[in-house]
Order: sequence, then structure tokens, then C-alpha cells
Amino acid sequence: MILLILLASVLIITVTIYQYDEQTKEYNLMRFGRKEEATKKNIQIELNRKTTFPVITENLEPIFQDRIYEIADVHNLEITMYDLSGKLIKTSIPYSFKDSIPGNLPVQTVNDLANKPDERIVIIKEESGINIETSYTYLFDPLEKRIGILKLQFSQDNADQERELEEFLSRLGIVYFFMFAFAIALAYFLSSYITRSIKVITNKMHQTRLYKRNEKILLENASSELNILVDAYNNMIDELELSAVKLAKSEREQAWREMAKQVAHEIKNPLTPMRLSVQSFERKFDPNDPEINEKVKEYSKTLIQQIDVMSSIATAFSDFAKMPKQKRERIDVIGVVKMALDIFNEEYISYQPQASELFANLDKTQLIRIVTNLITNATQAVDKEEDPRIEVRVSEMGTSIMIEVEDNGKGIEEDVKHLIFEPKFTTKSSGMGLGLPMIKNIIEAYQGTISFASAGGVGTTFKVILPKT
Repeated sequence: MILLILLASVLIITVTIYQYDEQTKEYNLMRFGRKEEATKKNIQIELNRKTTFPVITENLEPIFQDRIYEIADVHNLEITMYDLSGKLIKTSIPYSFKDSIPGNLPVQTVNDLANKPDERIVIIKEESGINIETSYTYLFDPLEKRIGILKLQFSQDNADQERELEEFLSRLGIVYFFMFAFAIALAYFLSSYITRSIKVITNKMHQTRLYKRNEKILLENASSELNILVDAYNNMIDELELSAVKLAKSEREQAWREMAKQVAHEIKNPLTPMRLSVQSFERKFDPNDPEINEKVKEYSKTLIQQIDVMSSIATAFSDFAKMPKQKRERIDVIGVVKMALDIFNEEYISYQPQASELFANLDKTQLIRIVTNLITNATQAVDKEEDPRIEVRVSEMGTSIMIEVEDNGKGIEEDVKHLIFEPKFTTKSSGMGLGLPMIKNIIEAYQGTISFASAGGVGTTFKVILPKT
């Protein structure tokens, strides 16, 4: 709106100035035409009057000896007469103004006049803001015979017209100034009214999430277009909630299916040797065998081992299923990490704390669990390296602590990096793939983060950041 009014005002002022200038030129030209016509009639009357001089070229000067000044004064213009070859005969300019007295006509002007069908040349030019209009026509005797060339020159000062234009433009500018100010105010209130509703819609859209209850938009006195948009958003919220419920149900069912498959797979592993052991014992059982007691003990030992494996499987799945309870106590992280490393006998494990003491409010058991799991994974990663190396670093980061475990193992392949923290995923031939997901749950329960960087043939570095409080 503001731009349109501004452009309209500029265009109107431009057109006004152009139109005013054109009208001024047309008015001046018509005015000069009337003066020219009246002057020529006056001169022709003098030529038609009976005098003692014959009306010929040579007598133009004595005929208009004094009369030319009177005619020039009456019509307020300059009159100059030439013979047919362009030689000056008589002018109304007093001889006291010698610098203004014209000379002979240029040959080109004489020739141009002779070739004009209407036998008239008009020249308009501007000097110092003053329009100078000049015309060239022929003088005729009573028998319509050419006897000379008449030059009429009129000077028009347009100062009054320009002053009127300036006054008109100043009034027009004041009007457009108030219109412009009104347009700015109106545009501001209209845009505020429109954007207020749009801002409400935008904020609601930014807050829209799949797994949360989203509020519908309620607007009062909104335009029909915005009401259509709001209705579409509210319908989308209804559909989104239905989709979220269906998706959550589907994900839960899929998770239970996958977990059931994994539990069944892990349980089947110890059941197979147990079945074979029972079948073998049944075939070879002999009550009279003198070594029967030893065989029963060996058989029982085998079954107990497989039962322990099944128990550990059940415990692992149970621990993963429940979120670790947050137990906070003031502990020395440097000492607890060293305690966790003491159970490992590998000489290539080095511990590099950045301070002698570093206290934080954490669960001592869960911190040991985190470190133990990361070291275990690192030792398995460097198992086949000729010069294995594992470095454990603990440092302080403002209000947090950072634990880094770096190894020079084979690294993690690029296409499986996104699966590292997924349950059931493992790159080892044994294990259930629950270690990293489990410690990730522990770390996130303390509002911490775990990340890693790995390169093939270089090694892997796991970084754990935990808040002190």
C-alpha cells in the first residue's frame, strides 16, 4: 500500500510537471501566433494605404520609418524587415542598442523559407529561463507580390507560470504527505492485525510434535482465508493424533516381536546342548557302572552351566528393560575410574587423568558399569592388533566431566555407525548387543551424552560427558 501510494504520487507529480510545461509551451505558441497575425495585419494595412511611395522593396524603409516603432510597441515584440535576399532593411530595435541590432539573414534561412509550403518558419528557443519565439514570413504588396521578408520576435518570461507550478506542487505535496502518513498508519494496523493471527498459527505449527498432545488453534474475528488455514491445521492435528496413536501401537508391537525373537534365539542357544546332554546321558546311563557317580556329576555340571547362561540372558534383558534409577552421591571420578580399570590385567591399557581429584554427584556402581563396558569393547576391538593400545582419559569441562576411551583397533565400518547404540546390534560373534544401549540409557538418565569417532584401521574413541551435579 505504501509503495503504491508513493509510486502514484511520484507519477502524478511527474505527469503534472510535464503537462504544465506542455500547456505553457502551447499557450505561448498560441499567444505568439495571435500577436504575429495581428502584427502582420497591421503592417499589411500600412502597405495598402495610399502613400507617396510606391510599395516596393526599396521603399519599405521610408514607409515604416517611424510607424514600425509604434507597431512594435503596441504588440510588444520586435519587428525586422529584410529584402528577398536577406539583407537588413529596417528594425524596431533602437539604434542605441547596437549590440542587439540583427544582421543580414543567413542564406540557409532564406532558402528554407522559400521552400516552405506555408511560407513560414517558426523557431523557439530558451535562454536563461526566457522563451524566445521567432517567425519568418514574406511581405506582400497590394497585388500579393513578395517584396520582402518579415521577422517577428517575442520574448516570453515564464517566471509567473513557474511560480504557479511551484505553489501547486507544494499544495499537492502537502496533500500527499498526509496521505502517505495515513497510508503508513493504516498499513501498520492492518499488517499487525493480519500478522497477529498468522503469528499465532506459526507458533502453534512450530510447537507441533508427533509424540505429544498438540493444541488446536482458536482465533476470533479472523478473516475467511485465515479461518480456512486454521480449520486445515486443526484437522491436521486430529489426523496427527490418530496417526501417532497408530504408530505408537505399531512400534510397541514391533518392539515386542523383535524382543521376543531375540529372547527366543538366545534361549535356544543353551537349550540345544542341554537337550543333547540329556539324550546322551539317557543312552549311556547304566546303574551298575562303577563311574556312574562321576558321570552324574559331570552331567549335572553341564546342565548347571547352561542354566546359568539362560539366567544371565534373562538378567541382561531385565536390566535393559528397566531404566536405571538415579542414585547421586559425591564421588571422586578419578578414583572410581581407576577402580574400574583395576579388574583388567592388560598391560596396554593406560590411564591418563587430567587432575588428581575430580568430584561429581553420580552413582558409583553405574559409573563403573559405563567404564567397564567401554574398556571391554575396546579390548575386543584390539584383540588381533600386533601392538594394541587403549588410553583412558578423564578431564573437566566447566560444569561437566569428560571420560574418553581410545583404542587403535580395526575401527567401526561406516555403514554400521548409525546402529552402534541400537539394541541387539553387535559386531562380535558372541553377546546380545545390549551393552552400549544400556550404558547410553544410564548416561542419558543423568542428562549426559555419549558419542564416538572412528576410522577404519586407525581406531575408535568413545567420549562420555556427564554433569557434575
